[in-house]
Amino acid sequence: MEYLCEKYFRLGYSTEAVVLDAEDSLAAMGPCQLLTSLVLSMCCHVLYATAWSVNNFLMTGPKAYLTYASSVQVGAQSGIQECKHQFAWDRWNCPESALQLSTHGLRSATRETSFVHAISAAGVMYTLTKNCSMGDFDNCGCDDSNIGQIGGRGWIWGGCSDNVKFGEKMSKQFVDALENGHDSRAAVNLHNNEAGRLAIKATMKRACKCHGVSGSCSVQTCWMQLSDFRDIGNYLKVKHDQAQKLEMDKRRMRSGNSADNRGAIADAFSSIARTELIYLEESPDYCTKNKSLGLQGTEGRECLQGENNLSQWERRSCRRLCHECGLRVEERRIEIVSSCNCKFHWCCTVKCERCTQVVTKYYCARRDRGRRPQKGTRKSGRRHRVQRS
Repeated sequence: MEYLCEKYFRLGYSTEAVVLDAEDSLAAMGPCQLLTSLVLSMCCHVLYATAWSVNNFLMTGPKAYLTYASSVQVGAQSGIQECKHQFAWDRWNCPESALQLSTHGLRSATRETSFVHAISAAGVMYTLTKNCSMGDFDNCGCDDSNIGQIGGRGWIWGGCSDNVKFGEKMSKQFVDALENGHDSRAAVNLHNNEAGRLAIKATMKRACKCHGVSGSCSVQTCWMQLSDFRDIGNYLKVKHDQAQKLEMDKRRMRSGNSADNRGAIADAFSSIARTELIYLEESPDYCTKNKSLGLQGTEGRECLQGENNLSQWERRSCRRLCHECGLRVEERRIEIVSSCNCKFHWCCTVKCERCTQVVTKYYCARRDRGRRPQKGTRKSGRRHRVQRS
């Protein structure tokens, strides 16, 4: 681990380099590089910070950090993938810049970044908990603290409950370590991290197994297990829609007195539940492109219409992404070439035919000003050829 950290810093990831070249380096990174950089920077920070110690409940030394770092990376990636799913048909669709905002200290605290912090923390906790319960870590297993106790009428605690205490503790150590400030933005980010972890607990389900003569189910053994991560994403999406804006006492914040600042932050948080998402500033206009904020706008975005199995939110995507942003809907027929009718030939090859299918897709396009379509003309039907293996 020390060797990895030395190599990490030699490659130019020093504090000074990050401060000077943050925007350029982030723009050049793909999502996988961002996650790798995040995990490696956290591990190196943890290794060199004497205040950070888990000696009381974990094995110590470099092996421990490497063991959990891979799960942290997978968890953070699953959080971002869920973010992309939840916002696929919204004007803000969890772009790459959202990951940069959450992991590299760029100072944004909108409603959307509150979701990014929550779902990322939840993803890390979820993966660590799952891996722990599956026995992937030598020093961790199922939560057996309630085994044998009566849980309710006709059932007792047993089985393998998912160890959320472990996942929560380790998620805090890794994810919350990224927030080293003491201002209102850091407090908001930490609050949203905690809300993401509490979402894991709020969505847990009780699973039971029957015991008794001839399947009479006279007694049940029950345990607590994690919900599907999609359920957690749905839960946090509702919290995002209901997110509250944190109103600060600006006079106390401007006083320059650190005690007044802390007091103003504490007062603002006093009326907000730990499970709620919060934000500091209003969201920008996601309809229009804004390079400085990393926003691509909705021009060129795909939307959905005409299909029967769409949700109400999906059916309204063309209106939300195109019409309400001053754009029109352009119809395109796309030719998709894929492998089909594959057959196995002895021995040992598989031969496939190439099939072509034409599908209709809809995109947001700029309005043609001063030009009206003639009567009887149809929408643009340009064909685009796409190959699928």
